[in-house]
Amino acid sequence: MALRLIPLLALLLVAGLAPLVLPAFHVTLLNYIGLYSLVALGLVLLTGIGGMTSFGQAAFVGIGAYASAVLTTQYGLSPWLGLLAGLAITLVVATSLGLLTLRLAGHYLPIGTLAWGLALFYLFGNLPGLGGFGGLQNLPNIELLGWQISGSADFAVLIGLLLAASLWLLDNLLHSRQGRAIRTLKESAGMAEAMGIDTARSRLQVFIIAALLAALSGWLYAHLQRVVNPTPFSVVMGIEYLFMIVLGGVASLWGALLGAALLTLIKQVLQDVLPQLFGHADNVEMIFFGVLVILVLQYARGGLLPVLRSVLPASRPRTLALDDAPALPRRSMPAAGKPLMVAQGLLKQFGGLVANKNMGLSVNAAEVTALIGPNGAGKSTLFNLLSGVLTPNAGQIIFNGQRIEGLSPRAIAHLGVSRTFQHVRLLGEMSVLENVALGAHARGKAGLLRSMLHLERKEEAALLAEATRQIQRVGLGEYLHTPAGSLPLGQQRIVEIARALCSDPLLLLLDEPAAGLRHGEKQALAQLLEQLRGEGLGVLLVEHDMEFVMGLADHIVVMEFGQPLASGTPLQIQQNPAVLAAYLGGVE
Repeated sequence: MALRLIPLLALLLVAGLAPLVLPAFHVTLLNYIGLYSLVALGLVLLTGIGGMTSFGQAAFVGIGAYASAVLTTQYGLSPWLGLLAGLAITLVVATSLGLLTLRLAGHYLPIGTLAWGLALFYLFGNLPGLGGFGGLQNLPNIELLGWQISGSADFAVLIGLLLAASLWLLDNLLHSRQGRAIRTLKESAGMAEAMGIDTARSRLQVFIIAALLAALSGWLYAHLQRVVNPTPFSVVMGIEYLFMIVLGGVASLWGALLGAALLTLIKQVLQDVLPQLFGHADNVEMIFFGVLVILVLQYARGGLLPVLRSVLPASRPRTLALDDAPALPRRSMPAAGKPLMVAQGLLKQFGGLVANKNMGLSVNAAEVTALIGPNGAGKSTLFNLLSGVLTPNAGQIIFNGQRIEGLSPRAIAHLGVSRTFQHVRLLGEMSVLENVALGAHARGKAGLLRSMLHLERKEEAALLAEATRQIQRVGLGEYLHTPAGSLPLGQQRIVEIARALCSDPLLLLLDEPAAGLRHGEKQALAQLLEQLRGEGLGVLLVEHDMEFVMGLADHIVVMEFGQPLASGTPLQIQQNPAVLAAYLGGVE
């Protein structure tokens, strides 16, 4: 923790000493870097980590600036009330826009942000009372406990304090339960829902945080300039903010500062040099920035900061005291043999294709049920019906006495069903510990504010201790802090099982868990599943390895052409003529 505070203290030191040693012009330049960094921090969270591209952040900067400008110049109110008003208006606008636009996927989302970014820009210029495109002037100075914040030196200290505070809050957030949920949004939202994470809520929260940081920057900008007009809040400026994070580090908080500094300094140099080359400026620097971004995307897609970090010693992972962590509450396991999940008469059609027809099965507590069948038999479809990814056209699914067909994967996960995936879904850059801790998300309660203020230490330690226990349980204790993406495929599948166990499930759904495992790893997996069965856990596995299935399963269901072919004990299935015909073409 102390090591993480050193850069923040260095930032505050620079903010305090810069006015004493630098000319006023350079201090002003530093102030603008700080203002841009605040917006870029929000974009790192929104775009680089959350995967939601926005061209409209400059509009939120404008809301923060105009709210304070109107209240202070036209109503004579304090700039601090202007800040509160700007944040409140931004909260309402961002929530409304987020609920509308965050439902969009693919390229429709950035187009949506471009649309409302343009709309807000022209609203600033045409709304009565905002001074038109000429803007509002003579904003008052900010005063804090008798301190008149008027010159660039004063603003350097204030901006430095707010920037350091924002970095601390966001760093705490990203190293928390809520932060792990946010990091799933870009690549693994489906997996996150299956772990009980409300991805829609996380998206909206990230969108609002980014908007509030932009509004804070706008408030500071308005009182630093003491003049507000629509020009700095255009979509062009929104694109520049995106340039900053691409240049510095699209998924790095400190990359936001680096990108803001590089773009601001390069822009200043180009504005001095380009007129001498071309005889005029006219935003020619944007051509240079476009070429620069293309080069960065080609040769350093993560930005320049990760390149710099690759040649520096690796930082130690953030740790919490796990030895004294309280145990998480556990579910009461049902009696052995009690039906956990019963599916009856399931029908699933995709247009004219019938993937499942009259399918049913029963999975009991303390038993391993296997679902087998040739490729194309409809096993994956049935698996997705049981886990809530798909909704059946007909039939019912009862889990632990409750009908669950039509429920979302998140709701089913909260009831006590956890799963793995046919194609491994891990966050490769996150450690094994963090990936497994995602499984315990639904067992925590700390919200966004507690996470940002780092007041969830006790709960976070409990979640990580549980994840550590499950990792050691599956035999991967030596890989706790190893990036999950660097493990072999077989071990990645074991990590997925540990993540599923971390949710304290009653029923475990395993989709081809033995695929990619060596013989010794399969034996270890079989021992683990036997141990889980002995603890009362119900297991349903889809698997093609018949030796693995026959040596482990208590009950086997065989599918063919989307329909049930046979069911029974392993011995009964091995002797069933219909099964032999489906797999081997018949019996002599």
